Amino acid sequence: MRDVIDQLEGWWKNGEPAALATVVGTFRSAPRQPGASMLVGPGGEAVGSVSGGCVEGAVYELGQQVLAEDRPVLQRYGVSDDDAFAVGLTCGGILDVFVEKVSPETYPQLGRIAEAVRNEEPVAVATVVAGPVELLGKRLVVRPAGSEDGVEGGTGSDRIDDAIRDDVRGLLDAGRNATLTYGVHGERRGEGLQVFVESFAPPPRMIVFGAIDFAAAVARMGSFLGFRVTVCDARPVFATASRFPGANEVVVEWPHRYLQAEAEAGRIDGRTALCVLTHDPKFDVPLLEVALRLPEIGYIGAMGSRRTHDDRIARLRERGLTDAEIGRMSSPIGLDLGARTPEETAVSIAAEMIAQHWGGAGIPLAEREGPIHAS
Repeated sequence: MRDVIDQLEGWWKNGEPAALATVVGTFRSAPRQPGASMLVGPGGEAVGSVSGGCVEGAVYELGQQVLAEDRPVLQRYGVSDDDAFAVGLTCGGILDVFVEKVSPETYPQLGRIAEAVRNEEPVAVATVVAGPVELLGKRLVVRPAGSEDGVEGGTGSDRIDDAIRDDVRGLLDAGRNATLTYGVHGERRGEGLQVFVESFAPPPRMIVFGAIDFAAAVARMGSFLGFRVTVCDARPVFATASRFPGANEVVVEWPHRYLQAEAEAGRIDGRTALCVLTHDPKFDVPLLEVALRLPEIGYIGAMGSRRTHDDRIARLRERGLTDAEIGRMSSPIGLDLGARTPEETAVSIAAEMIAQHWGGAGIPLAEREGPIHAS
């Protein structure tokens, strides 16, 4: 819902009902991930996408039906072996799409959710998408433990709500979306009740170390991919906001000191990407010593030539880092795309980050067999 929430909130504020279609489950080579959303507006507008074009027409019609009947629907879309013209995904994947009517009456929490998303405050929405008809569309809005707002909404069953709340907070901490299964009375090992959890965690962080021309391109790419980007360098003459308009912030500090302070403040997690572009041992060796010993990190890449890489490895070993710790680093940074310019290099770095995150091989798809999208 994140991509369409501004448009949805606009209709909601005006009291104009809209249909919200959300991908809540994917199987095989599905083109979109859980949480992808599409709207059918009060004037027949279509906003967003759930499949990249394969089933949007059918979802649009279902959205109109849901608006007319005021009844949420969970619909599965896949390839039919019996009917070549059946609505489905040409890629062979399967999507479960939940369609519901959104209005101030059906979704009173939407305004507060949209505000939290804009303010980058963590919040999760847990919606019953399958189960007893009286529970369909019921939802809990869950914030981190200890927050003032706590939990809004509910299913009408304290037992179900308690089970959902605890599980949702775990997903919110990890920034994950998932469909959870319970018994119809909230039993954790039961079946019959499916709850889709959409986590609106703050954007993941990318920290770019080294205020060089390549850093500007990497910052722009990071922002494009949805990261909150910080550029850090110890040299104030180079680390200026005007040189890095694609970054959310520019910090003047020794890189290893900044990273250590951010880690101690709890602002580094398993989604954080670190791009070390300094290729100067007085900066990158102490920085990498901190980075490679972090308990959680999403990506660590370090720029440099083969000679720089070999020298860096030797210096890190002198500081006592193990082969396993050094093995967490991608160096030289990026995939082999033959990149030359800063922009091309930024693409190669982004490609490596994406491949590591999703388990891609980084080879031409034409040379690979099997599904395009990993399970």
